[in-house]
Amino acid sequence: MSVTSFKGGVHPPERKSRSEHLGIESAFPQTKTVWIPVTQGGAPNTPVVSVGDVVARGQKIASSEAFMSAPVHASVAGTVKKIETRLVTGNVDALCVAIEADGSDRTAFLPPLDPFMCTREESLARVRDAGLVGMGGAAFPTHVKMNPPKGSRIDYVLANGAECEPYLTVDARTMAESAEKVVDGLAIAMRLTGAPAGIIALEDNKADLAPVLEKAIASQRCNPVGPGACDISVRLCKTKYPQGGEKMLIKAVVGREVPSGGLPSAAGCVVQNVGTLKALSEAFREGKPLVDRALTVSGGACAEPKNLEVPIGTLVGDLIPSVIKLNPGVAKILAGGPMMGVSMKGADFPVQKNTSGVLFLTKEETSLLEESPCIGCGACIRACSCRLAPVLIVRAIDGGNLDEAKRCGLMDCVECGTCAYVCPARVKLVQRFRVGKALVRAEAQRAQARAAAAAARAEQTKGER
Repeated sequence: MSVTSFKGGVHPPERKSRSEHLGIESAFPQTKTVWIPVTQGGAPNTPVVSVGDVVARGQKIASSEAFMSAPVHASVAGTVKKIETRLVTGNVDALCVAIEADGSDRTAFLPPLDPFMCTREESLARVRDAGLVGMGGAAFPTHVKMNPPKGSRIDYVLANGAECEPYLTVDARTMAESAEKVVDGLAIAMRLTGAPAGIIALEDNKADLAPVLEKAIASQRCNPVGPGACDISVRLCKTKYPQGGEKMLIKAVVGREVPSGGLPSAAGCVVQNVGTLKALSEAFREGKPLVDRALTVSGGACAEPKNLEVPIGTLVGDLIPSVIKLNPGVAKILAGGPMMGVSMKGADFPVQKNTSGVLFLTKEETSLLEESPCIGCGACIRACSCRLAPVLIVRAIDGGNLDEAKRCGLMDCVECGTCAYVCPARVKLVQRFRVGKALVRAEAQRAQARAAAAAARAEQTKGER
């Protein structure tokens, strides 16, 4: 099997060996209470339950009428104790619903639905009702991604099993333990998007999973589910970061470029994380909403790395020390991987739909060096997988020239962190890009407000005449 890749990228130490062979084990918070953020991807939701309500596992607890939204469900059966803000990933306060589990097994799952017999509209409604979002990190509502812009032709659905972030191994374990569900979810996604082909993309450090997946594909072919739905294959990509980025994966696997400012659908592709595809299969076959999350817990300060599955809303701190055992010397806690993860103030934050891992790092595993002046070496340009010039973008931002920053590709940056990783001056490039993007969006909002005010004045003047 040939190995493909993209230009640029970096090769950080993988550090997966401590957890890559550990099965996914179930865990439950020792407080028996979950804190579920009411919004976990897409437009903001509003709670549909009140303090004192008794809820079942899988019952909807927050939703919105907005198309770009995904409802949130109770991950345990119990009583709503509080609805208040608390710290969540990103070190921001967000509204959460606290549910104390009562130990029962009451569920309020959706009825099973045959994804190959129902209409496309019914299928999309099921995906939305199940609250599915991208589980690779972005938490983009899955029903939106499965409904590409009108006129788009989707040729491929790519199952993203690259898992290029160091330490993280939960996607690999998901494929090893639930290959049939991943393949079934891919077939369902092909049917939803009309794609004639599906490809499961793996980095070549996971080549041992190819036979497992091919066996699941062969089994699925024994039970054909519709024209073209069985055209599924496995493709190996070079082990390199950020191989799992949508744009990089599309380039590596099918040789197509996503245009500047465009979506993968513009290149005829839809990309879904393997965990999302597993959840997609469960949403149809079992009627199960997205109420559980598998994640990797690792890092040098973690005494016993694990791959866990916990109810969404579980506070990481509530798993310490009963499930997660730590060594002295925790220097940093990350939600996510070391390249794109977010450093947290402490461990008392909830696991969300897009929490792929939690890392407890030692001082030796972290970079605490101060910035020094940029020397213009160009290392960031050679490493950038989006073929941008990070040094020019950051100079434009620092100089207050947002138009120049946009011209140099600010809004095309995927914030993967490869530029900061290779920068010898340790310039905090990604942080500056995030600030620059926020300034661009704020300016766009002000421009819209000015245009709306001008239109209102013109309408008023017209009326006075």
